[in-house]
Amino acid sequence: MIVNDGVKAIAGIFILASLALGYFVDELWYLFTAFVGLNLFQSSITKWCLMEKILKAAGMKTE
Repeated sequence: MIVNDGVKAIAGIFILASLALGYFVDELWYLFTAFVGLNLFQSSITKWCLMEKILKAAGMKTE
C-alpha cells in the first residue's frame, strides 16, 4: 500500500467510525466527521496533509 491509498483508507475508517459513534453514542461525534471532511478539502487545495507526513515517517512507500 502506498501513502495516498493509506490516507484514503484512514479517512474512510475515521468517517465510518464517527458516523457509527454519532448514531449509537452521541451526536457530537458527527463533528469529527465534519473535521475529517474539512481536512480532506483543505489538503486538496493546499496539497499538504498531516496524515501523509505521518505515514511517510512511519515508513510507508510513496510510489
